[in-house]
Amino acid sequence: MLSIFKPGDTRHFSRTVRQEDCASFDSGNVHPVYATFALARDAEWCCRLFVLEMKEAHEEGIGTRLTVDHRSPAVAGSQVDFTAVITQIHRHEITCSYEAVCNGRVVATGVQVQKILPKEKLEQLFAR
Repeated sequence: MLSIFKPGDTRHFSRTVRQEDCASFDSGNVHPVYATFALARDAEWCCRLFVLEMKEAHEEGIGTRLTVDHRSPAVAGSQVDFTAVITQIHRHEITCSYEAVCNGRVVATGVQVQKILPKEKLEQLFAR
């Protein structure tokens, strides 16, 4: 794992909310608003941007924790801007906080944790 970041470093990602990002279940569409599960996916991606730069060729990142405090809606077609901030790096574990904002309004906040592990170790876990 490359030690190229420190607490306080940031990464950014923007998502224009698509129809497939809106709340929908087996029972049908709920509303044309950014679903919490899609928001969680994009928050994790924003935090993973650090891992993509930190992992070496023989390593991969795996998420171990994700929290979402979904505070306000973002309708289909709106842009949501994510900012991830490293809060802690401990050995091979990276902890980030994130914030998602739409038109100056906080849509969500939370924490995401990933570990960078040798691919061989992950393959052993998945082979079980």
